[in-house]
Amino acid sequence: MTKHEGSCLCGSVHYAFEAEPLMVGACHCKNCQRQSGAPFSVICGVPEAAYEQTGITKTYQDKGDSGQAVERVFCPECGSPILSRVGAMPGMVFIKAGTLDAPDQFSPSIELYCDRRWPWMPELASQRFPLGFPG
Repeated sequence: MTKHEGSCLCGSVHYAFEAEPLMVGACHCKNCQRQSGAPFSVICGVPEAAYEQTGITKTYQDKGDSGQAVERVFCPECGSPILSRVGAMPGMVFIKAGTLDAPDQFSPSIELYCDRRWPWMPELASQRFPLGFPG
């Protein structure tokens, strides 16, 4: 199994996971747009049990459209978003792909909250959902 590693911008937080992502998506929700400062956030969903981290992080308690908690974990030194934990999907962490050492190895196969995609953005993935996670 391949070990994937990443860190925040300043290097205070390092992480690794030994699992292939169960999903890689581009999320166009308003909160991902605000958190990333970009039209979308690329996320890699991996089992939380496969994730390990060193360094101190802070957590911002957010709320998803489901009304359940979304924990947004970030570096308190440089502000880099590291991952999210979604209350509606326990046991998973959604790593912010831009923090991976090799972020180009994963491409989104699913797009979420396409109804909030900026009008000039092209479609990025073969599966598109107007709202959040299907199911």
